[in-house]
Amino acid sequence: MKSVQISAELRNSFGKNVSRELRRKGKIPAVLYGQKKETIPISLDPKNLLEILYSTSGHNTIFSLEIEKHGVSNVMIKDWQLDPINESLLHADLIRIAMDAIVQVNVPIVAVGIASGVKNQGGIFEFILRQLEIECLPADIPEQISMDVSSLEIGSNIRVSDLNVESKLKILSDSENVVAHVVAPKEELEGELVEEEEIETATEPEVIKKGKAEIDEGSGEEQPAEDKGTET
Repeated sequence: MKSVQISAELRNSFGKNVSRELRRKGKIPAVLYGQKKETIPISLDPKNLLEILYSTSGHNTIFSLEIEKHGVSNVMIKDWQLDPINESLLHADLIRIAMDAIVQVNVPIVAVGIASGVKNQGGIFEFILRQLEIECLPADIPEQISMDVSSLEIGSNIRVSDLNVESKLKILSDSENVVAHVVAPKEELEGELVEEEEIETATEPEVIKKGKAEIDEGSGEEQPAEDKGTET
């Protein structure tokens, strides 16, 4: 990961009006917490955090945060809030990171190659699980987990247990979870459903016919159903 360092200022005023004023000046409110130390309200330039969020390592990026009178800390972006309309950054939560302490993070899974079931059989490749939860030291966090899908055929899948990861990474996601698979084209699946419906329809008249008569167990012949009307 690249070495990134940004600076922040202490924030002494709070409230919606203060936050709006900060954003008007090109800053956003944020907080720093973690490692059983005090929570520090700060303000910083959102452009710096957006560059981190949109980088290849994303929110898993560990960077240096310098705060006046509080020195420098290694931190990660724990949570953030985006404007739903223009996707500008509104607020961020930063967490202190100890480089010698294990952390739990979600790392994106990236498919490598073209599945055989797509290339040679006309199937459809589908991603089911796009992130892998792992545990490792901060310096060992990978930008992504690569998954070779070239041998994947129609009807086959790749599970978490099939992924190749370095020994220094501990996988926390369920090993039986399906990560990706290749399915038959939609038209083919619909054709199979139509055939099943036709088979069921063809057998229904016989079932109905048998239901209209009772079988005489003694003679083995079908007898008319008993008239259950009132005798006169």
